[in-house]
Amino acid sequence: MHPTYKLMLLAWLGVIAWVAFVIFSNRKIHPKVLFALFMVELWERFSYYGMRAILVLYMVAKATNEAQNPGLGMSDASAYGIYAAYGALVYLTPIIGGYFADRMMGYRQAIIWGALLMAAGQFTLFLDNIVTFYIGLALLVVGNGFFKPNISSMIGKFYGAGDSRRDGAFTIFYMGINIGAFLTPLTCGAIGEIEGWRYGFLTAGLGMVLGWLIFQWTQAKGWITSEFDEQGQPLAQPRPIGLPPQDAPSLAGISGRLIPYIATVLLVFASWLLVRNDNIVDILLAVVGAGVIGYMLYLSGKYDNVQKQRIWVILLLLLFTTVFWTFFELAGSALNLFTARNVNKTMLGTELTTTFFQAVNPLFIMIFAPIFSWMWIQLARADREPAAPYKFSAGLLLLGLGFLALETGKGAAVVGLVPAIFLITLYLLHTLGELTLSPVGLSLVTKLAPAQIVGFVMGIWFLSSSIAHQGGKHIAKLTAVDEIKIVASSSFQDCFPDKTVLAAFDKGEALIVKETQQKGKKQVTKETILPLEKAMVRDAFVEKANALAGGDGPKYFVGKIKVDKDTLSFLTTDPQYAVPNPVREMKSEEAKKIVDDSLTGQAVVCLRNDSLTLSLSIFRILGFVAIGCAVLLLLLGPMISRWMHGIK
Repeated sequence: MHPTYKLMLLAWLGVIAWVAFVIFSNRKIHPKVLFALFMVELWERFSYYGMRAILVLYMVAKATNEAQNPGLGMSDASAYGIYAAYGALVYLTPIIGGYFADRMMGYRQAIIWGALLMAAGQFTLFLDNIVTFYIGLALLVVGNGFFKPNISSMIGKFYGAGDSRRDGAFTIFYMGINIGAFLTPLTCGAIGEIEGWRYGFLTAGLGMVLGWLIFQWTQAKGWITSEFDEQGQPLAQPRPIGLPPQDAPSLAGISGRLIPYIATVLLVFASWLLVRNDNIVDILLAVVGAGVIGYMLYLSGKYDNVQKQRIWVILLLLLFTTVFWTFFELAGSALNLFTARNVNKTMLGTELTTTFFQAVNPLFIMIFAPIFSWMWIQLARADREPAAPYKFSAGLLLLGLGFLALETGKGAAVVGLVPAIFLITLYLLHTLGELTLSPVGLSLVTKLAPAQIVGFVMGIWFLSSSIAHQGGKHIAKLTAVDEIKIVASSSFQDCFPDKTVLAAFDKGEALIVKETQQKGKKQVTKETILPLEKAMVRDAFVEKANALAGGDGPKYFVGKIKVDKDTLSFLTTDPQYAVPNPVREMKSEEAKKIVDDSLTGQAVVCLRNDSLTLSLSIFRILGFVAIGCAVLLLLLGPMISRWMHGIK
């Protein structure tokens, strides 16, 4: 059994025991429906974060038959663009899904429809080709829009006005989010990396189906009822929650009950178009963002001085929170590929998968969230709780220190790999920053915004997360690895010892394969960029290297070693591994040492060293920018606190 599967089983056993304890200890305090929705949300987050953990890895994995786990073969830059557009749209569509639920569908139908769309999206990704890939992403985007805002909206309906159980209910519900986010990298991520990416998507889809079945079962049991009216006042008889409104508006003779389903087709098409053309999302969000800021400033002029300054506070903190999430969300893109390429994932003698590290953040949240909650309560009782701008400043400071902690790992790097402890330290500091900043934002918005525009301002706050995802694309692209440029760089040429093979690279041109194809009456030349390891074992490359070396016989050979079901190919000067000699079978550790010592292995180390230097230089800049924002916010703190006019 793969070591990661052992960790997965341990995690599942621990979570099952913990969930059983939570439900058992709260069974007489909260209604049954809370625990059912807790499980539905757990499985939805399992599906979402499972796909997120492997999405970028799948996109950049080489699309060749010889690849150990083939993917779509995209460049880093293309993958970052698609990931950003997907993340941005995921935060935009809940605005539309929430509207349809309120006016036409009701919460229940919106949740069911969203769950089915997301399951369909995961199963479409399982088909594993570029055409269905974009369709799958579009289905996930739209499904999330219907599902996400509406299941959260239902929780508060089960409690009366001033009910002290309400906060505990949301705590249990959000625990489901973090449990799902924790389990899925160890499950979908591990299965995707070890068995094949498509099986990771399949597992995520099955998780979503399970969540859908639990919700349907909850409906059938008749649990989705409330003993309180919309104002939180007690009722003589429980009323059903989440049913379609009686007065659903129609459009052009089309029933309001049908409009959301017809709109789904248009939304899926629009999402498909935007994910394929992520630069359009840049323009869209830039226009919307500028318009929103302008409108907020215009609105502020209509209020008295107190409300005006509170709106200014919202805009200022919105700017800083966007910076925070822009840097933080690199975890799914640039940091994910950095983990795959430049982190030594062996800990305590066990080699971990790349996606394992995606479970670190939710694990730390589950550990530290209760501690932070207790800490804020104690500080508030002692009248020493810091004001919101100082909490934001601390969050940005911790974010910056996380990037700098990773950058310090360069001194401990061996063969271009940073010890995993430095990456874990980054995630620890980022999680502490998240717990310092994130819970404050939404609460503060509801207090600062004028009552007439609270909903509008809440939407703007979520819009900042959408902008953060899209903005992160441009930062992530700065870390994109371009193997052709690296091979042509002076640092690579200084690093690689065999100057004959270096000359055969022809400053990276050897990585480009040109094929002429006949299309109708025209001949079209198609260029394919091969990964370094693949280019070095092509017959043309080996022949060129031997021609440059001269001599009576060949100096360079393509070696092959069989490990389990896989065959490793590499460039070597040792003829005993050369084809057509019988391919030798070896254990993984022995084969790894031979490949690492080969010319291919040496080239990979030089490539890693360059990509490590590039990525860490960007992360260092991000660290200083985040710390700079923290200092600026600290200096602005007294002014912002005055503008809040007594609100904490």
